[in-house]
Amino acid sequence: MPTPQRVQAMFREIEAKEQTRIQQQGRGRPIISIDHADHKMVAVGSVVHFSKKWKYFPDFLMDYIKKKLDPEWGNVELKKAFEDRHPLMQWYHLLCHFQAQQKKDANGHFVAKANGLSNCYLGTAYNLYLLDHNVELQERYIARIKDAKQFQGAYYELLVASCLIRSGFELELENEADLTQKHCEFSAISKRTGKKYWVEAKMRSVSGVLGKTDADGQPATSKPTGRLSTHLREALKKPASDDRIVFIDLNTTPMRPEDFKSGEPLVPKWMDAAEKQLEARERELKDGESAYVFVTNFCFHNALQETFAGHAALTYGLGIDDYFKPIHYTLKDAWRVKQKHIDMFDLKDSLHSYPQIPNSFDGDLPPVAPGDRDRVKIGQAYDFEGTGVVGVVTSATVVESEKKIYIAVHGQDGKSCILTEDISDQELEVYRAYQDTYFGVVQPVSKDSKTPYEFFEWMLGAYKDTPKDKFIEWMKGAPDWEELKHLSQEELALEYCERATYSAMSK
Repeated sequence: MPTPQRVQAMFREIEAKEQTRIQQQGRGRPIISIDHADHKMVAVGSVVHFSKKWKYFPDFLMDYIKKKLDPEWGNVELKKAFEDRHPLMQWYHLLCHFQAQQKKDANGHFVAKANGLSNCYLGTAYNLYLLDHNVELQERYIARIKDAKQFQGAYYELLVASCLIRSGFELELENEADLTQKHCEFSAISKRTGKKYWVEAKMRSVSGVLGKTDADGQPATSKPTGRLSTHLREALKKPASDDRIVFIDLNTTPMRPEDFKSGEPLVPKWMDAAEKQLEARERELKDGESAYVFVTNFCFHNALQETFAGHAALTYGLGIDDYFKPIHYTLKDAWRVKQKHIDMFDLKDSLHSYPQIPNSFDGDLPPVAPGDRDRVKIGQAYDFEGTGVVGVVTSATVVESEKKIYIAVHGQDGKSCILTEDISDQELEVYRAYQDTYFGVVQPVSKDSKTPYEFFEWMLGAYKDTPKDKFIEWMKGAPDWEELKHLSQEELALEYCERATYSAMSK
């Protein structure tokens, strides 16, 4: 029977695995797959797909999208001249050519950095999969995707649905067959807060882009924000009994690093104009009218060969006074406001990390490269050969500047010591991507904080579970100590972390 310590270690390991999986796959249903005989089997909703050739998750996606859209339809498109093909089949053609140009690495794997092309085609495949696996992939979506005239709208709606699913929302699709009233695209219920939102997604049409022509698209030279107010007005006309989330994509060219001076934040030129339009529209709102608005530019299709696509999102609380408005807050109050609108903060993170397509099926850390030592796990016992030390790892950290791992070990002899190991360049990349779970447990790592609030949040993450008595002990001597003793544990944690942040700022 496992000891209590071993049971605790098992729970910590499970927690770390789940956090790693969420980092890769988001907060939707996990990828469900097993290896059987020589086949990989993947469950999507209630359907099981299988193949002998799927080694990585993108391999599965390449086959999945073909099956969902019908290989016969795809073959008919491929027989057309390139410029007459459906946008998806143009991307497919270019992606196949790109893959054929890649070479194997030292481990015999084909490795390439994601570019706009892969983000477009594989991103669409992943979005279809997420809707299919988490909600329902209705035939109307498939039909709209395959219709070049309707492709743009369906493409953006799927992208929005993907970001919502990955950030922890459950979607409910609307009945488009009901013609008695206008409908939002779908509703979304937050798993974190239980709140329900009505979602509307609009995208500017540009001639020659995503299947649009001069008949139904604006000239490419037109102002990116030229339709913003119109799209917003149309979205607000749709009936909604709960809070609204409105997505509007400007469908314009990407921002590029060379357009900005070194050290300046990468802020696209359209953001200022978009914010001014939203402020003007806000002054015209009717009583009770409000919406969380995300103005986006998912411009991968305008930068197919670029690894830096420069996609961006502006978030705005239309008629919501305390959401992304220029108001001065204390650090504690800023945290409270964030908790009030935490669903939108989760969604904002999902938009910025899009498409983040998983590479593996299991959601675990990438495998250790041949020749590298297995990763140590906190809480596990090891015989550190060549050192004479046998014991349990109590903590570990990486010092990147030295390219070394420092390992604290409690030995069988009752003594503790610090050991060091070298870390390879490949393992260093894995560590940078998964710092908080690299050593098999959730261990928040101090990151370079760019603002006092980021430092405050890191402090709060480290101290949020500290007992109330500890805070009272640490803050003894403060002039308001008597008042502090009557605060709750959460209020004391906020107070302690805020004061520690201000103290660090003053130094």
